[in-house]
Amino acid sequence: MRKLTTFVAAAALLGAGSAAFADDTKIGVLMDITGPIANFIPPLQNAANLAVKQVNDQGGLLGGTAVAVYGDTTGTAQGAVDAAQKLVNIENVPIVMGSLMSGTTIAAAEAAIIPAGVAQISPTATSPAMTDLQDDGLVFRIVPSDNYQGEILAKMVLADGLDKVALTYVNNDYGVGIGQTFQAAYEAAGGTITASNKHEEKKDSYRSELASLAKGEPQALVVIAYAGDSGGKIVRQAIEGGLFTKFVGTDGLRDELLIENVGADALKTSFFSSPTSPAENPAQKTLHDAFNAEYGEGADKAFVDQTYDATFLALLAIEKAGSTDRAAMAQALRDVAMAPGEKVGPGEWAKAVALLKEGKDIDYDGASGNAEFDANGDVGGYIGKFVVDGDGYKQVEIVE
Repeated sequence: MRKLTTFVAAAALLGAGSAAFADDTKIGVLMDITGPIANFIPPLQNAANLAVKQVNDQGGLLGGTAVAVYGDTTGTAQGAVDAAQKLVNIENVPIVMGSLMSGTTIAAAEAAIIPAGVAQISPTATSPAMTDLQDDGLVFRIVPSDNYQGEILAKMVLADGLDKVALTYVNNDYGVGIGQTFQAAYEAAGGTITASNKHEEKKDSYRSELASLAKGEPQALVVIAYAGDSGGKIVRQAIEGGLFTKFVGTDGLRDELLIENVGADALKTSFFSSPTSPAENPAQKTLHDAFNAEYGEGADKAFVDQTYDATFLALLAIEKAGSTDRAAMAQALRDVAMAPGEKVGPGEWAKAVALLKEGKDIDYDGASGNAEFDANGDVGGYIGKFVVDGDGYKQVEIVE
């Protein structure tokens, strides 16, 4: 943790206006550092920092030093807008990596990043609402939409022998996106939702909602929310009340914080879906080896692969553009991420720069897979099924 803190502090200092050197090139990193997913953040900061460090160790960005300038959304829409406005209007970053939560990503994009003409690439925002954003082609993500995850989750639940479940999802872009898609796909495939509830965040008690959800003899409770907020409280209160013993969650609930709060034994029959990386992907091993060599551990944490890839792609886009011209970033991002081109993987910065200087096309294939963007900046991808394993999670299935 000391290494992370030192690097982030140094990056913030270097990126702070007059303190920056003339040959620094900034990249905006927008993260939900505090708020409901704070427990996810330290390894994701390490992932972004590793990408920047590798660039600087291999010659730098545009011939100078790459600097990550962080903005904390605080996990709220207004916090996201404030942080994004600082990045694009004060720090004058040419591209933004982030944010992570769907709600903060959309809020930052609509209120600050798109109006400034800045390209934005999120490693983790999954809301279907992002597909139809009026974004002038500026907003990208490298995880599949919740429309896809909801459908896959429905198949997972039925394949687990669960044909009667109760459902609760948080009333935000993330929860509504997966919750409604899951319900439609599950019922269309023959499953029965015994009760469904759209709940609000930041309540102290969900016991009355849980009492209603427990009626009708559901085999499990599907919870689509964040472990650091309503999701964790709902699972804990359901267990305390003896109302449910089996839970199905999505990536927001696949958080070590949930295990810490309720215990691994209470979750031994539960499972969770989450965007993941392709099986037998050598690029993932390359990243994980480099990550663990630098930080000691943590490469297997949720969304490390996606955060690293999104950061590395943003840096490649700047190098491809040959300048910090904001107007060139969106096309440059497509150019470095998509076929055709010579393959470049995690950590291969010097190779990528050499190819670009020779006028050759490159195609980055990352630890989380390749990023073949469609017209809306969306990608396909992979969804994993995870179970609790000790104090962490183990992947037991991948769906492409």
